[in-house]
Amino acid sequence: MLINRRRGDVASPLIFFIIAATLIPLGVSPDPSVLSMIAPGIIWVMALLATLLSADRLFDADYNDGSLEQLLISSQLLVMPVLGKIAAHWLTTGLPLTLVSPLLGLLFSLPSEGYTAMMAGLAIGTGCLSLLAALGAALTVSLQKGGLLLTLIVMPLYIPVIIFGSATAQYSIDGLAWDVPLAILAAMLTIAIALCPIAIAGILRLTTIN
Repeated sequence: MLINRRRGDVASPLIFFIIAATLIPLGVSPDPSVLSMIAPGIIWVMALLATLLSADRLFDADYNDGSLEQLLISSQLLVMPVLGKIAAHWLTTGLPLTLVSPLLGLLFSLPSEGYTAMMAGLAIGTGCLSLLAALGAALTVSLQKGGLLLTLIVMPLYIPVIIFGSATAQYSIDGLAWDVPLAILAAMLTIAIALCPIAIAGILRLTTIN
């Protein structure tokens, strides 16, 4: 599997997520009361940056070795391979970030009420991040160094996910109904699953035409 061949690429987002988050107390404050206030937002921002770190490689290998072109000229529906690559990206990026997030919650003195909501929000929200990252990767796949452009494209789309993702944990900490922002995240994920693979397939056909 490609995952076994490129274990460094798979591990990089998770390592970045952990290291970057552990530096926050050094730059902000080691005071637990301060850290607990910013914990949901910081964890989500780190998850966003970690997702972006691996986004530009979503279609690069297929584009460079010609397999993407073969998919484009084949009779099979392109949406399914695209959706499969996005699912693989989430399994190797979003899911590990979700599973390791409680450790960062401990580091940031996150109140115990926020752990379940934080993990539920990350599980759904990182799916949105992967879908949107794939959209940006499709737009920049034919460029030699499209990482910066990809970031500029998808960052505005990430803003609603970050807002409602961090609100899910914060609502739980404040004793509010955190299922409301979580439901909005789930709606975003549903819409992204329905629209993004179709858009990505169309974009790939346009950007890879010689």
